[in-house]
Amino acid sequence: MSDRRAALRQWLAQLGYREFDLAPASADASFRSYLRLRQDDVSLIVMDAPTEHEDCRPFVDIAGLLRGAGLGAPEVLAQDLEQGFLLLTDFGSNDYLSRLDADSFDPLYADALDALLQMQVAIDARALPPYDAAFLEREMDLFRDWFIERALGLALDESCWRRIKQILVDSALAQPRVFVHRDYHSRNLMVTAQGNPGILDFQDAMYGPVTYDLVSLLRDVYVAWPPARIDALVRAYHARVRAAGLVDVDVDVFVEWFDLMGLQRHLKIAGIFSRLRIRDGKERYTRDIPRTLEYICAACAARPAMAELAGLIDELDLVARAAAQADA
Repeated sequence: MSDRRAALRQWLAQLGYREFDLAPASADASFRSYLRLRQDDVSLIVMDAPTEHEDCRPFVDIAGLLRGAGLGAPEVLAQDLEQGFLLLTDFGSNDYLSRLDADSFDPLYADALDALLQMQVAIDARALPPYDAAFLEREMDLFRDWFIERALGLALDESCWRRIKQILVDSALAQPRVFVHRDYHSRNLMVTAQGNPGILDFQDAMYGPVTYDLVSLLRDVYVAWPPARIDALVRAYHARVRAAGLVDVDVDVFVEWFDLMGLQRHLKIAGIFSRLRIRDGKERYTRDIPRTLEYICAACAARPAMAELAGLIDELDLVARAAAQADA
């Protein structure tokens, strides 16, 4: 048994848990790990977040914000911030990705969109880190650094890349700012009997663009749906956020924000998935890069302002290269 696992078991014993089983509960793209504790008829989640890599405090704080807004975040039952251990309530193993199909699409997404609106309306996020221009650019540069250069061995024209980034930054900063979960998608939403969905992986929340989480949910890199169906949901959500006083633009502007926000996010994700493979040895994320590129190409086709990005993708043959890498 590792020293860290021994320390975790000792901490749990101090809380009164002695005859229990621990098993992996889920994988994570970070250094955190999640274990399911079972003792008699009790099932709980233990978060192990090594303090040299992770800080549990944002998780605790954001969980409080979400629960205070009446949303389904785990309850923090016990914490040891010095060691990086949390004990949480358990939402079970049924995430949206495992349960979504043609029949469940409407009720599950209706719940997720209701929760998103509640998050944006009810949480005062002004004290959270701002999703500012520098942060938006750093995220997009992951695409250049890890996907283009490290994964594919290619190079971008820097002046072209700067122009692309500026358009996307300007669009993001033009939007009203709200609470942004940053990973509000099918792997982080749990199907629960009451208060659906259970919301996970929120510790990196920020104060940023109103369309960001909507893109995460509806243009999910782990699952894709017919574009017309997604467009209808985006337009319906615009009506709701406008009625709630969060935005004061017409639907075409909102849809443009949504498309360009999706480009910013998906460029970042292609870089992150490449980094996870190259730096961290997590190969499974590579297979989701082609879908991410498909979203990028579709948004470029819809937005003439992104002609340079579309040209770059064609010139470097990125779609075919991503597919070949995923199949390798």
